[in-house]
Amino acid sequence: MFSVVFPGQGSQKIGMIKDLYSKFDTIKQLFNDADDILEIPLKEIIFDGPDTKLNSTENTQPAIFLVSYCIFQIAKKEFNINLSKAKFFAGHSLGEYSALACADSLSFEETLKILKKRGKFMQEAMPDNQGAMLAVLGTGASAVEEILYKKKNEYECFIANDNSTQQVVVSGLDKDIDLFSNDLSSKKIKNIKLNVSAPFHCKYMRNASDKMKNFIDELNMKSPNVPIVSNVTAKEVISPNEIKTLLISQIEEKVRWLESVNYMIKMGVKNFIEIGPGKVLSGLIKRINKDVKVISINCEEDIINLKND
Repeated sequence: MFSVVFPGQGSQKIGMIKDLYSKFDTIKQLFNDADDILEIPLKEIIFDGPDTKLNSTENTQPAIFLVSYCIFQIAKKEFNINLSKAKFFAGHSLGEYSALACADSLSFEETLKILKKRGKFMQEAMPDNQGAMLAVLGTGASAVEEILYKKKNEYECFIANDNSTQQVVVSGLDKDIDLFSNDLSSKKIKNIKLNVSAPFHCKYMRNASDKMKNFIDELNMKSPNVPIVSNVTAKEVISPNEIKTLLISQIEEKVRWLESVNYMIKMGVKNFIEIGPGKVLSGLIKRINKDVKVISINCEEDIINLKND
């Protein structure tokens, strides 16, 4: 029994999927369609950069989706791999939209358009350099929550991603993140400030979720052909109305990735396939449970190995 998972922001890199693009007309067509739909040179941004353009949230989100969706379609159409036999699909933050599109719940066009808006609104939710995010390494959410509670009168930060027992990402105002980072360093807890444009998945995204509500409500969404494990509830969902509600909440709520993976394992999943650029989720899942098998698919060799497995 297996689940398919789709990565979120931070997995992007210039030149991703270029080898598959050069070989398969299906991908060339999808890239051309994406440029036409979004009316921006997304292909050029993905292949040529610069980093500042690719890492701009309103470009990053549709770019990562496009790459994930292309890999999924190639595995299905060119290699006849039926990934829809999965027990669950799940995605990390924007990856949830990739999961929905690959589960035929959202169309390719609607997904690109809604992610462009999502990225834009999240980027604009707070002025540049006022918000920040910090990865806390080597410890889990309960220890982070304890520190934040003890220091609540000095600064206010929020768990944005509960990624594994050894990695938590925290959001907050830049000055608060710096104070929290100093406290962690004094306790010899490793932490890294992330190169992001805003403090995602916390109350500072309220403006973005308010703007997104009408657009998400208007989506022509169908029930997914594979149950989606929601970032917000860490449980499966198939009702379009419930999915829409959760997608709105997801912008402000923490990504419960650790709980999501444990839920899928509890429901019998023993194998995970990561579809998209990078291997971030594969690394997290291996840290969560060493007994499950995890493979990442982002080039032709990976797809061939999956087919022969």
